[in-house]
Amino acid sequence: MHFCTFYLSGQYQLGAAQDENCLFISNLSANWPSDNPPQTILDLIHLGEEGLEIANNLRNTSKEWINVEDVKWVSPIPRLQKNIFCVGRNYREHIIEGNIAQGRDPNLFPTHIELFSKATTTVIGHKDTIPSHKDITKMLDYEAELAIVIGKRGSNISAEEADEFIFGYTILNDVTGRDIQRLHGQWFKGKSLDGSCPIGPWIVNKSVISNPNGLGIRLWVNDELRQNSNTSTMIFSVQKIISELSAGLTLEPGDIIATGTPCGVGYAMKPPQPLKKGDLISIEIDLIGRLENIVGD
Repeated sequence: MHFCTFYLSGQYQLGAAQDENCLFISNLSANWPSDNPPQTILDLIHLGEEGLEIANNLRNTSKEWINVEDVKWVSPIPRLQKNIFCVGRNYREHIIEGNIAQGRDPNLFPTHIELFSKATTTVIGHKDTIPSHKDITKMLDYEAELAIVIGKRGSNISAEEADEFIFGYTILNDVTGRDIQRLHGQWFKGKSLDGSCPIGPWIVNKSVISNPNGLGIRLWVNDELRQNSNTSTMIFSVQKIISELSAGLTLEPGDIIATGTPCGVGYAMKPPQPLKKGDLISIEIDLIGRLENIVGD
């Protein structure tokens, strides 16, 4: 199932997307076990299997569908409880292009997962505008990424049991101020500019995706295909990432983990190609969909 969050009648609303239509789940209060139906995907996640069963039944029986063009998209979880967990340098070819761009040995690969975070204020939704931050960065860049959405609280999770803690998957664009990233050494500042993390358009429940480590992932800037890879080329799998991250660190429902980006980023091109005002960034991941955002002022 494809779950989305949109803004309507002055508040967040939960929807289930299908093709060009969206089921207005929040409006079907009589079907939920309390007087407060889930308003966002985070509410739905907290309801567990019971919530998924009700949502699935509504999708199969309800007539209250609206066209997706008539809704104001927001990030699937618009108010994150904590920073987004991010994996750096997880695709072999991306590591090579980055090493070359920075004058390092092309074959210098990480031996352990590299982790950083993006602030919650970076999050925007499908069709939202990405601020250019032109007075702060001259090298605004894109990164297409598969993102994991955690569905159950846990720590010290083994790779073998990791799937039990996943709610689903979504698309994430790890927009980065490359010059700021290099200036500060630590990646947090360059990765945490306001509006620099489009997520969406929805979260696909894990029941739809049998193997997250075998999904095609593509990114276009305007009509130019820049990134074209597959999650099978990740160095650290989805399950390995969850296991490593959760060691001594509790993951909670609604946590988002970005799994890294493949090669084809703008700063590694010759000459480098930073994002500019008016650029349309489109990302597709198999079985999930298409996330689109335009760069603004």
